[in-house]
Amino acid sequence: MYKKIDVEIGEQTISFETGKLAKQTDGSVVVSCGDSIVLATVVAEKAKKDMGFLPLTIEYQEKMYAAGRIPGSYFRREIGRPSEKEVLTCRLIDRPLRPLFPAGYMSETQLIATVFSADPEIDPDILAMNGASFALTISDIPWNGPIAAARVGYVDGGYVLNPTQTQLEQSVMDLVVAGTGSAVVMVEGRAGELSEDVVLDAIFFAHRGIQPLIEMQNRLREEIGKPKRAVEPPAVNEELRARVEELAAAGIEAVVTTRDKMERYALYDDLKATVLGSLEAELYENEAEVYELLDSYKKRIMRERIVTRGERIDGRTFDQVRPISCEVGILPRAHGSALFTRGETQAMVIGTLGSERDEQHLEGLKGDVYRRFMLHYNFPPFCVGEVRFLRGPSRRDIGHGNLARRGVQAVLPDASVFPYTLRVVSEVLESNGSSSMATVCGASMALMDAGVPLKAPVSGVAMGLIKEGDQVVVLTDILGDEDHLGDMDFKVVGTRQGITSLQMDIKIVGVDREIMYKALAQARDGRFHILDRMQEAIGEPRQEVSEYAPKFITIKIHPDKIREIIGPGGKIIKELSSEYDAKIDVDDDGTIKIFCSNEASAQALRTRIEEIAAVPEVGRIYEGVVRTIKDFGAFVQILPGTDGMVHISELAPKRVEKVTDILKEGDTVRVKVIEIDSRGRIRLSRKAALEND
Repeated sequence: MYKKIDVEIGEQTISFETGKLAKQTDGSVVVSCGDSIVLATVVAEKAKKDMGFLPLTIEYQEKMYAAGRIPGSYFRREIGRPSEKEVLTCRLIDRPLRPLFPAGYMSETQLIATVFSADPEIDPDILAMNGASFALTISDIPWNGPIAAARVGYVDGGYVLNPTQTQLEQSVMDLVVAGTGSAVVMVEGRAGELSEDVVLDAIFFAHRGIQPLIEMQNRLREEIGKPKRAVEPPAVNEELRARVEELAAAGIEAVVTTRDKMERYALYDDLKATVLGSLEAELYENEAEVYELLDSYKKRIMRERIVTRGERIDGRTFDQVRPISCEVGILPRAHGSALFTRGETQAMVIGTLGSERDEQHLEGLKGDVYRRFMLHYNFPPFCVGEVRFLRGPSRRDIGHGNLARRGVQAVLPDASVFPYTLRVVSEVLESNGSSSMATVCGASMALMDAGVPLKAPVSGVAMGLIKEGDQVVVLTDILGDEDHLGDMDFKVVGTRQGITSLQMDIKIVGVDREIMYKALAQARDGRFHILDRMQEAIGEPRQEVSEYAPKFITIKIHPDKIREIIGPGGKIIKELSSEYDAKIDVDDDGTIKIFCSNEASAQALRTRIEEIAAVPEVGRIYEGVVRTIKDFGAFVQILPGTDGMVHISELAPKRVEKVTDILKEGDTVRVKVIEIDSRGRIRLSRKAALEND
């Protein structure tokens, strides 16, 4: 059935159209706002595949034709790995949708959002998120939605719902909020050192703003939605469960109270083997069924200990951060390095300084973008004691790196003050919860160790939640197991002044304002505690960059002299770059940025460029080379590419019969500039220079 409806959100109108395109899908919708258009489709196989997890695939595609561009790749088409923006948008779509699929639904499901048209003022990611929910809502696929999403900015002290790109450039906040009709389920974004109250108000400002989208989807589900497929909740073999718990009861306490992660895992492996070896064969069909019941039992015991007895796995109080160890400058040749260890999570973070030519070039719908600051997060299998192929960064790695990058970028110095390109790499060496927040802390210290004048140090902490009925427990600095058994993963990054980035995912129906306020307040205390430990290792940025970092010098020359620095076909600048082992960037306004491997080379190159770009001054004496002899005088090169004429009458205090009596071609001679006329012609005098001597 064809249907089109418009919804007013903030100052924008979002249109939803279904029943016209992609009609062989289980659900499809075209979402548009301004000139941005996104097609969201969802298809699920009819057959159920019991894979032990929900086989859900989310894809987001930005087609370059949407912005009137041809891809810059060799094949001139969108191929290969998705871009960083596409990966991050996939995660934005996936995170609020996945928890709302009912237990027992196992059909392979694929949701694809394709950008058909891109308005430079309207980011299509919000349209894709809302389109994904709409497509699922009207399909026959079982799903406990709908959800809706909006972006919120903060401009001149006021909140803006779904700001345009122009408004975002003026905004000190960029948050994406997704929620149901009753609660917030996902938050992602940056903030410019804003207080917890400002951020919290922004989240619920967005949640109120998305309600018309929720109401519209509920209404259309009744009007045009397909009947949902039946889903049988997973049957639980109560006899098997009782027997598994009976056999595990003696050993489960040791598992959930062992503080060391690897010891705890080893004890749990032993317990699984003991339970399986003692089970009567007729009670179960496969080992996976037993392990699933045992894992559920362990999770329930851990949650009960926390909620009823106030005991965490490692014995900490709810608001206590694990022991922290910080070191800096541990890699001798790196420009900056830091080792951040918190409990059983450890990150080696390295900072590298480069020139403008090292900026990351990103091709996207908004055109070519050059990124001055990069943060790359690597999670090798050995950090969790596993063996698997190394296949490059996963979507999770890219998402964690982006969260950390946003958090640190808020405190970077302006390019006009510190014009280096910055790359930070986090190598996670151990992981037991919140390696992305360890990356933030390590990045802050590594950059300060490299001599980057950060506006303030940054730290991050991951918060957890366990909610049993009316009992609510907020946990600071969660372990990996606490993340697995808990109901929320809330990562908060910031300085002592305020929040710089945050990410929240909810596994339950949602959280209210009171719970979120408590989590943010507790996170602030944890963040400050971590900053205190970091300060013991490095309290402020180094006064100088590393001796191995490129040395930077800025020179300002007259724009007319740029061509002489570059030379024909770039000959001069290439020769200078090679001779002094330097990177030379020349701006149209005459600003020249020099990056050299050492200070001596940088200063020598500076002198050379100043000589080439020098402008002759009246009254100044120069040592020049005679280029041409004429009957009436001699032409002398006083600066590279700059000649002046010494008239025969200005060669000596006495009368000179022939120019060649005084000068010959190739001679070096001291001359004084006595006049520069309106046409730029330079008059020189050897006689005046002699008088000065």
